[in-house]
Amino acid sequence: MVMTDLWTLFKYAVLGLLQGFTEPIPVSSSGHLVIVQRLFGLEIEGFSFEVLVNFASLLAVLLIYRADIWKLCVGGWNYVVHRDPSAKAEFRFIVLLVVATIPAGVLGVLLDDWLSEVFKGLITVGATLLVTGTALWLIRNLRGRKNDAELKLKDAIVIGFAQALALMPGLSRSGMTIVAAMGLGLKQETALRFSFLLFIPISLGGMVLSGMDLVRDPLLSTYALPYALAFLCSLVASYYSLRWFMGIMARGNLKYFSWYCFVAGALVILYALI
Repeated sequence: MVMTDLWTLFKYAVLGLLQGFTEPIPVSSSGHLVIVQRLFGLEIEGFSFEVLVNFASLLAVLLIYRADIWKLCVGGWNYVVHRDPSAKAEFRFIVLLVVATIPAGVLGVLLDDWLSEVFKGLITVGATLLVTGTALWLIRNLRGRKNDAELKLKDAIVIGFAQALALMPGLSRSGMTIVAAMGLGLKQETALRFSFLLFIPISLGGMVLSGMDLVRDPLLSTYALPYALAFLCSLVASYYSLRWFMGIMARGNLKYFSWYCFVAGALVILYALI
């Protein structure tokens, strides 16, 4: 293998690791991908790469939350099919997840390509990182009391619109949904679980909508090895990053992510202006 090929593999491995590590934590994976692609001089055409690395993150989330997902599926089935009243809580939670998915799902279909194109500049990414940092700073000391059973329909709608905001590169999906959830008084554990269970339908929807584009993408065969490496790196990094973030949420240390977003956002804007 020539050095150029090794260098290409290295760059895609870094992109996969970066996307995987930043997807679960509130610092915006899409914003970081824009930044590092500029630094590497990469211009990845189409959405196949983004779809693949996001799918890797989805697999990590499914693996970590497999017990919760199974409980919801069994409970939802028992409530709908067998009319089991003891499973009402699981069915209600599923309904709230569906409701919260709608805003980002609708806006994603209508505006995702436009948002990604218009707001992909470094100054925009830097500015939205500063917004993410500010949002995290505002809720850094909140300790909510509402659990799963106390989650209301209006809470799901607000969290859903917060997720829709994260369609803009630089605004963290997990950050916006967790900020909204904690701002509404949810416990850290409930906010985290709802945020990442909410990631599942929106990610699956993206996979379905982009499925044909992925199959037809001529770059998929040309860059099969770099894409596969990025996928694997993203899967591993997402798993361990989410595990790490779960511990941080339990200790309530979101202020460190706020500081990071402030510094990263300022440096990105400075770099873009020089």
